[in-house]
Amino acid sequence: MNFFHTHISEASIEKATEALRTTFISEGKLVREFESHLSSSLGLSHPVALNSGTTALHLALLIAGVGPDDEVILPAQTFIATGMVILAERANPVFCDIDPDTGNICTKSLAAKITKKTKAVMPVHWGGYPCDLDEINALCTDSGIAVIEDAAHALGAEYRGKPIGAISRFTAFSFQAIKHITTGDGGGLCCLREEDEKDARIRRWFAIDRANSQPSILGERIYDADRVGYKYHMNDLAAAVGLGNLQDFPKIKARLAEIAATYRQNFADIDGIRLLRQESDRVSGNWLFTIRVQRREDFIRALAGRGVPTSVVHLRIDKNSIFGGSRTDLPGQAIFNEEQVSLPIHYGLTDADIIQVIDAVKSGW
Repeated sequence: MNFFHTHISEASIEKATEALRTTFISEGKLVREFESHLSSSLGLSHPVALNSGTTALHLALLIAGVGPDDEVILPAQTFIATGMVILAERANPVFCDIDPDTGNICTKSLAAKITKKTKAVMPVHWGGYPCDLDEINALCTDSGIAVIEDAAHALGAEYRGKPIGAISRFTAFSFQAIKHITTGDGGGLCCLREEDEKDARIRRWFAIDRANSQPSILGERIYDADRVGYKYHMNDLAAAVGLGNLQDFPKIKARLAEIAATYRQNFADIDGIRLLRQESDRVSGNWLFTIRVQRREDFIRALAGRGVPTSVVHLRIDKNSIFGGSRTDLPGQAIFNEEQVSLPIHYGLTDADIIQVIDAVKSGW
């Protein structure tokens, strides 16, 4: 049994092979088709396909105007990439606390951290469970603060009837190898505003407006770059893999929800385990199944001895020297950091695997 799983559908293999045979594998019609399917099938707002979830976060910061000495608020419960992109713009990461019963940003802590220097807030949907987006956006909108959702875990998640990716000004997704669907490696930035989408499309390829730059007799497009741009675009080979995997996403989403519900039913009354809270107004993407446990290392060793892998996936990132070291003003984060661990949940698990996980947990530690 593996903790993570990379799903590659037969359709992905066929589409990738077809793309390779055309020899046209840079950004082209398949990227546009992938973006169109993300919008039409999943309800994502103006998705711009990119080469990673990290570049999606970075582009959002750039478009939001984040620069040197600005402050960007984020939780420490995330992957280090969320903080690194802030440092890349020489802005200051400001860590707010989380709710230890969800792993998500605490809105009271967020409100207390906002200053005149705050330019953006980056809520992270831990494990795919949506943050309190209405409250977060209400805090930010009147102050002109951009909300940039880190939804690397949250493809297919919903908040109060709306898909994650169609709520805040920016939402960044990851299509890295072990995410819900993969493009090999890749990401996407969703934008509520059409002008933000246009800016993202221009910046993703060296700030050259490919849609409006004309070829010349000299063999190079006629263009005038007027902002900083990057090589952040997705290519057609990656998009082909993504298109094939998107066909399976409804089955993947349903299976993950089924596994999560089974776990919650079986682990609800086990001493030493605390299930994370779930509200009825949102639907998790179920990329992780995180629990809080007493004597975590004993738990991990016991399950490993029964053939079941576990992982914290990510510990608090503020402990890294680049961010200044762990803070003492994040009590919810401290609790979560000491107790959280995740169990296997992915499309590759069989019914027998799930029974094995349940039996291993119920056998104690």
